[in-house]
Amino acid sequence: MGIPVIEGARIGAYILKQHLIGRKRYPLVLMLEPLFRCNLACAGCGKIDYPDKILNQRLPYEDCMSAIDECGAPVVVIAGGEPLLHKDIGRIVRGALDRKKYVTLCTNALLLEKKMGEFEPHRAFNFSVHLDGDREMHDKSVCQAGVYDRAVAAIKAAREKGFKVTVNCTLFNDADPERVAGFLDRLKEMGVDSATISPGYAYERAPDQDHFLNRTKTKELFRAIFRRGNNGRKWAFFQSSLYLDFLAGNQTYHCTPWGNPLRTVFGWQRPCYLLNEGYASTFKELMEETDWDAYGVGNYEKCADCMVHSGFEPSAVAHAVKNPFAALKVALFGVNTEGPLAPDIPLDKQRPAKFGYADQVERQLNDLVETEKAPKQTAAAE
Repeated sequence: MGIPVIEGARIGAYILKQHLIGRKRYPLVLMLEPLFRCNLACAGCGKIDYPDKILNQRLPYEDCMSAIDECGAPVVVIAGGEPLLHKDIGRIVRGALDRKKYVTLCTNALLLEKKMGEFEPHRAFNFSVHLDGDREMHDKSVCQAGVYDRAVAAIKAAREKGFKVTVNCTLFNDADPERVAGFLDRLKEMGVDSATISPGYAYERAPDQDHFLNRTKTKELFRAIFRRGNNGRKWAFFQSSLYLDFLAGNQTYHCTPWGNPLRTVFGWQRPCYLLNEGYASTFKELMEETDWDAYGVGNYEKCADCMVHSGFEPSAVAHAVKNPFAALKVALFGVNTEGPLAPDIPLDKQRPAKFGYADQVERQLNDLVETEKAPKQTAAAE
């Protein structure tokens, strides 16, 4: 694994503490999304099709720090949109590090060389650059030529300045296992520390609806990839070994969406980073008033094919803390790519999907209008 020993130990100690105090649900990673705006329009993305009034919103520095304090998770992942478009992004990262958090900043790297001066190398900080495979695969995924080369150049520049750099790779049903394996080989040549790899989530608003993986195809794809990696290629992943084992169909996990709670410009998104069905105004409200049993594989149609790390990595990490020998076995001997798959969660009792995106956007726009009116009304009263 590409996770530093000290970081793994601290996170493990945090999880063990939660179990000892009897806390059933707890956050592992705060997903902090300080803006929705992006400078790319990827075919598989369902996060950037908001009206401009919403895309122009930014979560202020103070609110970002409040979210970090309120949540209390040991890890903060700053996503978007494209976080480097936020004018206070350097200050936000420093604030999170000052709070002794492990910080990952996700970026497509188009602005990374320009913005690099706003950051300093730190043992608890890394850039996570979005690369969905080799040049042809990635540029096709992001719907723009030349992005792969710019990202690779930015990775090289960041490594030369002493930054830790990981790569996050999202795969779809047209991924070729041999090409993905070759791409993972080349990450070492780029100087990348490790990779995060995951199947794409079937966002209902993504422009491309034809290339999302179902659970069976996901397991087949990752078995084919890891089969190529079990011959001594020694890829480094910034993920738990049991999550990788889960991707190959060797573990049966229920989703733990509270493990990676998401804070956006509108509040705490219910129920998870991937699925937007409303917001809570506080983290406490999110944790205590969300009907968690209504979501997840087997419970809700929208979750049926999901195997994404933001929902299942916390499940795998909790399993590793309870059964470290299971995790160690995979780490030492590789992911099993042969034999029967672990039983999957039945879908016969899941509730049907509800689609209320248009109504939700209208409510959010109305809330913005009311918020903008409030200072003017107060000034008029004075």
